[in-house]
Amino acid sequence: MPLSDTALIPRADLFGNPERGGCQISPCGRWLAFSAPRDGVMNLWVCERGADLAEARPITADRGRGVTEFFWAYDGVHLMFMQDSNGDENVHLFAVPTAGGETRDMTPFPGVRASTFPAERKHPGTLLVMLNKRDPRYPDIFRLDLASGELTLVMENSGFGGFVINDDYRPVLGMQPQPDGGMALVKLDGDKRETWRIIDECDVTNTRPASLHADGRTLYMLDSRGRDTAALVSYDLLGDPDKGTVIAEHPRADISGVWTDLESHAPIAWTATFERREVHLLGDQIRADVEFLDSQNLGEWSVASRTSDDRMWTLRVATDVNPPSMYLYERDGMVLTKLYDMLPKLAGAPLAHMHALTITSRDGLPLVSYLTLPRHAEVPGQPLASSEPLPLVLLVHGGPRMRDAWGFNVTHQWLANRGYAVLAVNFRASTGFGKSFLTAGDGEWGGKMDDDLVDAVSWAVEQGIADRNRLCIMGGSYGGYATLWGLTAHPDLYACGVDIVGPSNLETLAGSIPPYWEAAKNQLYRMIGHAETTEGRALMRERSPVHRAGRIARPLLIGQGANDPRVKQAESDQMVAAMKANGVPVTYVLYPDEGHGFRRPANNIRFQAITEEFLAQNLVGRSEPLAPGEVDGNTAVIVENSLT
Repeated sequence: MPLSDTALIPRADLFGNPERGGCQISPCGRWLAFSAPRDGVMNLWVCERGADLAEARPITADRGRGVTEFFWAYDGVHLMFMQDSNGDENVHLFAVPTAGGETRDMTPFPGVRASTFPAERKHPGTLLVMLNKRDPRYPDIFRLDLASGELTLVMENSGFGGFVINDDYRPVLGMQPQPDGGMALVKLDGDKRETWRIIDECDVTNTRPASLHADGRTLYMLDSRGRDTAALVSYDLLGDPDKGTVIAEHPRADISGVWTDLESHAPIAWTATFERREVHLLGDQIRADVEFLDSQNLGEWSVASRTSDDRMWTLRVATDVNPPSMYLYERDGMVLTKLYDMLPKLAGAPLAHMHALTITSRDGLPLVSYLTLPRHAEVPGQPLASSEPLPLVLLVHGGPRMRDAWGFNVTHQWLANRGYAVLAVNFRASTGFGKSFLTAGDGEWGGKMDDDLVDAVSWAVEQGIADRNRLCIMGGSYGGYATLWGLTAHPDLYACGVDIVGPSNLETLAGSIPPYWEAAKNQLYRMIGHAETTEGRALMRERSPVHRAGRIARPLLIGQGANDPRVKQAESDQMVAAMKANGVPVTYVLYPDEGHGFRRPANNIRFQAITEEFLAQNLVGRSEPLAPGEVDGNTAVIVENSLT
């Protein structure tokens, strides 16, 4: 059938505010809290469990970027949420009474970034907070009294990148970055410091504490030492750090998630993802629950929140063609109740399936990838075949130490609905596939990491899925860098590219690292070159797209947030200036109230509309005209425009 037979899914239904966001049950089990629009901006709402959701009442009145990330305090009074200012990532912690009342900024310090440790049931009226107001690089630990707002210093940070805290809110272990890129795990006892274990540079990314038992001495770690994939290992902090007990391991993937008992903090289940997520149980504590939920044909489900007695859970449920829904699960009696669909406007929409596959790179690495085809081109019974060669968008994830995974993805659905095949590739340096796969990306920005992307595109062309004359590379952050590099390294391969907050000059990127990234700086240097060595600076310059801008021969669209602290506006400005100096046309969209990506729906939808027009011109797909009011309030500034 032709593409025109597939109904056009409105952009606003995909990228606008959900009708409701995630749901958290209160520790006592009486209340449900969720985010939902109030006057067009996401805010927090609460209602009693079992009540009609129409009876929920809003308890915040944000008019800016919205409130979406939140959690319950154990005091029975407050909901807590985090929010920055226009994308600057100087996140503040806010508290709002669930009964209604004033929203308080609990960390009201300009230019200071806050983070929290998990709330502890034993200390219901307090939280442990980290603030970098003394030293922007290393945040100190404070105890926050929720009623008064008083902050009491617990520990001054003398150079640790993270901490393990016990049930009494006492730091017992600190992670201290080493000059060679390794990490020391240091036991903390008041003013005493004792190095317990050194993690080698090659293991740093895959080896980290997962939880501390309530006994205060049994440490559970994700650990790749002596193996390739990260296993779950327990250690006695009072014993030999070289003698751990392996609890679980996976032959092809890192253990990436651990479910713990709420009281003892001992692991009760673990997850790992190669192509698709796997859940493995440790003992029988939740076996009946997992078997029951798996029997309900929900798709992939995960626990979003738990009551303090662990008898009730909220679940987030989705598949590749079913947008997320929220459920309440009562373990007593195994009662499962659907609460709501997050995106009910997509009910009945012509959504496309995502297929997992593994492509082999030219040097033999397995590249776990995900392919979404437009519905009109699907071949029944052949998930990796297309009825015709299609325009293809290579969607490159950021990080790069992140990964793509199977599931519902609005960007895949949007592009497939517009007529494009979508291919997402876990290139080397992606996480989840073991340390050798991860470290294979060291020094390979613009090198073998780019080869992996080209190999995946070549596979799609050879399979008859992609039209070799209609290929686009697109991505954000590292994916934006990959776009810029791909257009300079392969001027005839891609018909166009879309770069969103991507670095163009690795030297200036390294020179503008936010201070709170100090602990992870050596990891970046391993990937792009060390800024303090002649060889490292030479590699950075060689692999910087800004110095190769004259090689670009195909249209480029750039999107940037003016407040981005990670990839500063100067990265996009430099690239645009270099292209103009070389007479290469470019379209450049700047958002003065955004950071590392576009969070406000009006801004995000506006950029997707520009991208649709750009792709339609260069790949001959279809686009949706702007609807009245669709992007009201957006702040896009079109700095350069080469669109016709």
